[in-house]
Amino acid sequence: MRESHISSLVVATPEAMRELGNRIGRMLLEYQGPALCIAIEGELGAGKTTFVSGVLGSAGVRGPVRSPTYTLIEPYELAGRSLYHLDLYRLTDPSEIEPLGLRDLLTPGSILLIEWPSRAEGRIPPPDLALAIQYLDPPQDGRRVRITPGSPEVAELLRRLLR
Repeated sequence: MRESHISSLVVATPEAMRELGNRIGRMLLEYQGPALCIAIEGELGAGKTTFVSGVLGSAGVRGPVRSPTYTLIEPYELAGRSLYHLDLYRLTDPSEIEPLGLRDLLTPGSILLIEWPSRAEGRIPPPDLALAIQYLDPPQDGRRVRITPGSPEVAELLRRLLR
């Protein structure tokens, strides 16, 4: 079920993108229930991994976070949760997601942070939260981030976060 509530905000710097990820990460860590799928779309260099770095930072990761462009999945066991950072950029066909064992990652309480989810269209669960990151047209700096919750529970968490 897709929620119609969409938030749109401007993020001016990489530090602000990381902070947005940190705030949303804290929100996600509050959630108790089935696995959460977070879909993060945007052009190369738009800030997807910077956002993920903030989410992982909220769970205790210190230092740089690199996108798992070649390994495709980077697992983290943090804050009593299983978090998985997926980068699907290198997929050329959605069926290539099958050997990754994605279904095995969908355990209660796990959080999947999926960059380039459109590369696995139809092969991953509908997102509980979708982010679309776009460059702003010059001369403006920063990015526009559209945040769309995919469930009533996540929509409520997001409403509290963005107050």
